[in-house]
Amino acid sequence: MKVADLFKFRTPEIRALHLTWIAFFITFYVWFNMAPLATSMLKSVDWLSADDLKLFAICNVALTIPARIIVGMALDRFGPRRVFSVLMVTMSIPALVFAFGDTMTQLLVSRLVLSSVGASFVVGIHMTALWFKPKHIGFAEGFYAGWGNFGSAAAAMTLPTIALTWYGGADGWRWAIAQSAIVMAAYGVYYWFAITDGPDAKAHRKPRKALAMEVSSWGDMIKLILWTIPLVGVLGILVWRIQNLGYLSTTAAVIAYLAIAAVVAYQIVQILRVNVPILKKGVPEDDKYSFNSVAALNSTYFANFGAELAVVSMLPMFFEQTWGLNAATAGLIASSFAFVNLVARPMGGLVSDRLGNRRFVMLSYMFGIGIGFVLMGLLDASWPLAIAIAITIFTSFFVQGAEGATFGIIPSIKRRITGQISGMAGAYGNVGAVVYLTVFTFVTPTQFFYIIATGAFISWLICLLWLKEPEGAFDEEYYVSSVDRMIEEQEQLKAQQG
Repeated sequence: MKVADLFKFRTPEIRALHLTWIAFFITFYVWFNMAPLATSMLKSVDWLSADDLKLFAICNVALTIPARIIVGMALDRFGPRRVFSVLMVTMSIPALVFAFGDTMTQLLVSRLVLSSVGASFVVGIHMTALWFKPKHIGFAEGFYAGWGNFGSAAAAMTLPTIALTWYGGADGWRWAIAQSAIVMAAYGVYYWFAITDGPDAKAHRKPRKALAMEVSSWGDMIKLILWTIPLVGVLGILVWRIQNLGYLSTTAAVIAYLAIAAVVAYQIVQILRVNVPILKKGVPEDDKYSFNSVAALNSTYFANFGAELAVVSMLPMFFEQTWGLNAATAGLIASSFAFVNLVARPMGGLVSDRLGNRRFVMLSYMFGIGIGFVLMGLLDASWPLAIAIAITIFTSFFVQGAEGATFGIIPSIKRRITGQISGMAGAYGNVGAVVYLTVFTFVTPTQFFYIIATGAFISWLICLLWLKEPEGAFDEEYYVSSVDRMIEEQEQLKAQQG
């Protein structure tokens, strides 16, 4: 697949790619519609404080982690067309509530619920995998992610202008947020009718059970349990932060911790219910896969996307304080880290496609991230600003290229459970962000960059030991196992009987 192919709009798969990245772009535009308007909110609502907005920012990522797991399971059961459409329409409701909320409770709860829209990323990853062949999937996934992810930057650039110029007045921010919600709902309805789950009915393959990921051995089941616990357990950090801000009593915090523990226990029970019968019966050799590869990619997304979310939040202040810049200039320079996404992420997928060895590409990118953040850790006022910007862009290319390479591998691990694998890896990106942002509150920027570099090198080592080159990663078609064929025959029989 070439860049020029992206302009062949009449080609079904290219049309599907554009429809899907636009959907992703809109959801991220809505997800990040608060931060650019924070100042306007404080001026307009006299009972809001800066601490309240910090709490909203925490809530804005809180449910993204479990939502990505739930959405991943729904994807394998219902298909990405339905899930994406329902997600966009449903999430427009809390967005509208937030836009016109006039109490602290309304704003808090609506922002918490709206954080689930961050799960949209994994939906498009699955849809793209249904439309593109294994040998082209890296570039397609990278283009989808890079351009869709730009929705957050677009929100920062356009929402203040829309609020002030189009609407004006103290409540301009409300109408700007409401407008983004309405556009998302409308596109959700359009998406339902504009696309299908792949070029034919056989493209979408359902797992035997959507309640938990299938594994191929008893050892892999234990690994799945161990890697599942942090996905919900990390919410304990958010509860702790909210309690420290004074918005949660000790009793409420204990209840929240117990609820988190209950959800973790429920997930473990579901893993056992799904996999124990399968493993007792025996997994056919042609249907087995190694969970080690899933774990390795969980670690890569923790280390690359988690680092991106964390670094973007502190980079403007780093440049401002280190080189004595004004806020506007520092913000503009720091935005280069996000802008690189438009090119770097598709390039990561393209390189993964072209070199013929996805594992080698993944290892190279993760090592590059480590080197990049070590260099950023060395930066101080004695370095020329131009060199600092160049190092920042260099690091960003590896960070976002690694993100593209991660999802260039996922569809080839186990086609039938691509949604669940995507959901898990995607959720680990948010886990990384929560962990890194929490660590940042206790260290200096220099120490922070070294810590992120350490995370990248640890992920590189995990990939070196565990990540396997996917079989058939560059074939014309995805591998179909005997179980895949059996499930397909059962679905066809159900359709005939229905």
